[in-house]
Amino acid sequence: MLLSAAISICAQDQSSKHNARPQQAASASPSVTETKTEAVKYSYEFSQPKFVVNHIVLEHDANGRGTVTFERLNESVPVVEPIELSAAALERITAAWQALQFLDSATNYQADKQFPHLGTMRIGMQRGDRKRVAEFNWTNNSNASTLVSEYRKAADQAILIFDISVARENQPLGVPKLMELIESLLKRDGLSDPRQLLKLLQDLTTDEHVPLIARNHAQRLIKKIEK
Repeated sequence: MLLSAAISICAQDQSSKHNARPQQAASASPSVTETKTEAVKYSYEFSQPKFVVNHIVLEHDANGRGTVTFERLNESVPVVEPIELSAAALERITAAWQALQFLDSATNYQADKQFPHLGTMRIGMQRGDRKRVAEFNWTNNSNASTLVSEYRKAADQAILIFDISVARENQPLGVPKLMELIESLLKRDGLSDPRQLLKLLQDLTTDEHVPLIARNHAQRLIKKIEK
């Protein structure tokens, strides 16, 4: 009887050990379903042949990285510059795109009133094979209005950074005017994210190639932005 009991207990132990292995293996490598999302590309375009900056194209990915291309009146060669939207700007832009449900919508954003003299704007989105572009010169849709406003601020900021870099190298006497332009844009909330200018302004404060008035102005701008 003792021998039979021992054999029975041993068999149960072996059975439980045998059953435990698959359970441990299953918990170590659980079944995971990965969801792959298609890359998305956003675009903004502005054109008004009579404006000084008469054509702008801004393109970026979901992380806010891309390029801005712009052309000036009487200049035949467009300028292409890299751009990276700040986290705050990208959040505002993404929220507006999501509110529009752009790819799933056929909404016409053009207002009844036409203002072609202000320029034509196009916003576009592409995800995989799905692509849509909407064109208007004025809109009463708040989300579409937010998009073009944010993109214009981002483009203006990128163009301003480019102009400052060119002026520092080739025309230092033009830098004071550009500091005045930054001041004007700050006052009317015309920049995408002024904090992205802090490093450039800090460099200007110690650049002896530019006039002292510009260096001092850059220092004042830093204080305003950091408030």
